[in-house]
Amino acid sequence: MPPKCKFTRDEIIAAALEIAREKGIEAVTARAVGEKLNSSSKPIFSIFENMEEVLEETLLAARAVYNEYIAQALASEQAFREVGSKYIEFAMREPKLFQMLFMSEQTEKRSALGILPMIDDNYEEILASVQKGYGLDVDTSKVFYRHLWIYTHGIASLIATGVCSFAPQEIGQMVSEIFVSLLKNKKSADK
Repeated sequence: MPPKCKFTRDEIIAAALEIAREKGIEAVTARAVGEKLNSSSKPIFSIFENMEEVLEETLLAARAVYNEYIAQALASEQAFREVGSKYIEFAMREPKLFQMLFMSEQTEKRSALGILPMIDDNYEEILASVQKGYGLDVDTSKVFYRHLWIYTHGIASLIATGVCSFAPQEIGQMVSEIFVSLLKNKKSADK
């Protein structure tokens, strides 16, 4: 009988996630994970079929970290506004995870409306927060969501790549200005 692995699946994924946080997903190799665990890479392959499986699990773990940020936002009184702030905060605190989840090259090109449900597990809840919070219909909510996501994604990308830094109050003001502009446009179009 082969010896029992001295690491659990969760410990291996936690080590891989830590490497991804520090150096990016490209740095997650069997050797690097083994070193992080003060071991060889052999224990990894006693639990996982291959490195692709480890990378998939690491991606899921990163998505779970992101989902915690969004869950906090959705629990707030001004959920939709807070979602944008938490998205940017995630990019600020977890730049390598943000890059891995939201800045990797896509094989299939989609419209801005088509990409949101594909890249964000929280899409339906976020869309519902727009509808509920501002009394908007589904189509208008999708437009608002798309515009604000493009805007906040731009800010978050600038932060995650170190191109720019913004003060939290500056981010709040910029996001509020865009949101208020969208609301004003909607009201004037309804007249």
